[in-house]
Amino acid sequence: MPDLVIKNARIFISDAIQPAEIAVENGKISKIGKIVAAEEVNEVIDAKGALVLPGGIDVHVHFRDPGMTKKENWYTGSCAAAAGGVTTVIDHPNTIPPTIDADSFKIKKKEAKKSIIDYGINVGVTANLESLKSLWELGATAFGEIFLAESTGSLNVNDRILKEALPLIGKLGAVACIHAEDEETRKKYVHLLKGNLAPESYSKSRPPLSEKIAVEKAIKFGGDTKLHFCHISAHESLETIRKAKAENANITCEVAPHHLFLTAKDYRRLGTLGKMNPPLRDYQSQQSLWKGLNDGAIDIIASDHAPHLEAEKMTDIWTAPAGVPGVETMMPLLLMAVKRNLLTLKRLIEVTSQNPARVFNLGKGVLAPGYDADFLIVGEMREIRKEKLHSKAGWTPFGGMDGIFPKMTISRGEVVSEDGEIIGKRGRGRFIPGHGLVTKSESGE
Repeated sequence: MPDLVIKNARIFISDAIQPAEIAVENGKISKIGKIVAAEEVNEVIDAKGALVLPGGIDVHVHFRDPGMTKKENWYTGSCAAAAGGVTTVIDHPNTIPPTIDADSFKIKKKEAKKSIIDYGINVGVTANLESLKSLWELGATAFGEIFLAESTGSLNVNDRILKEALPLIGKLGAVACIHAEDEETRKKYVHLLKGNLAPESYSKSRPPLSEKIAVEKAIKFGGDTKLHFCHISAHESLETIRKAKAENANITCEVAPHHLFLTAKDYRRLGTLGKMNPPLRDYQSQQSLWKGLNDGAIDIIASDHAPHLEAEKMTDIWTAPAGVPGVETMMPLLLMAVKRNLLTLKRLIEVTSQNPARVFNLGKGVLAPGYDADFLIVGEMREIRKEKLHSKAGWTPFGGMDGIFPKMTISRGEVVSEDGEIIGKRGRGRFIPGHGLVTKSESGE
């Protein structure tokens, strides 16, 4: 007997939107098609003709926990994700302490038990390269993001560490997530622009050239290692990746919503709130990203949810921390983009669920029997307003824009959010270990 049936749904399957019913047993999809009579089912959700999509998988969040929980924590961050239609996240390592060894990994894993949705945990790369294997065996999802230039709270690596680390990560069969900005180029331009307090000067201090050089460097050192480039922002670096992908299937990349929906012109509205790394770019780069998204050069959309309190950002452009919240608005903005014919529904599903699951070996992201019952039921369009959001940050760079928010978000067959109200229980989320996990029995303990 199914635990749950979603009836009167529409799903995207075989390149078309089709009516369907979805049965769920033990947290997994058991059948798609005509299901048994409602009285034989424990719970029935009437989608009322709404579109049901795979839950979003956001492979790039910073939930700030442990160490910076005034900005966010695993509970509030996961609530924001759920309210926005995201059912799985991967958290990155720049917390306090940074997730770079066994002790810090275990600390973060303990704090992550507050999450209401499923999660993976990435780990950082330092000069202690001997830690890579042990972290992989503890269940790390991937390595990185590996910062090649200074960023707020980051542990950036030099060329020597990068050159030595990437082959080791490759031997493990793991993914190296690269934050592609070149430190020497950054220093050069910061020196030239440091006295300029106009917010736009920050984008000039971390130019597209910096991103392109860093991408080229990682590709050069990467060999056969699986390289995933985080939040690509510039036309020049995307074209470099496009050419490299033609020869190397191990290269993937992501783009963040703030680089798709904002440009450097938005500094006029946002001021220092618009500071992030890599920074806002010009219209040409923005349009290049949309093109790459639609033609397959870009594999994934990830929020790079990096919350800071609004008060922290209210200083000069050089002092303000870099990063913006975005996990709750990612899917609504993208659904709106589909409505406006900027993106096909098929491509949306690929870049927000299927590809993230495939690249990071999550075993999720597909609307088919045997997969986790992670869904969002598409709701109505509404204006994005900060007071309606759930992040501790308390603000959004997308305020005033329209988004299509979920009517309901379902994680492993359980409703975790409905009409923006959080229903999922604190701590119901599950840790998804990376495929390098070694169990106690395997290790001989």
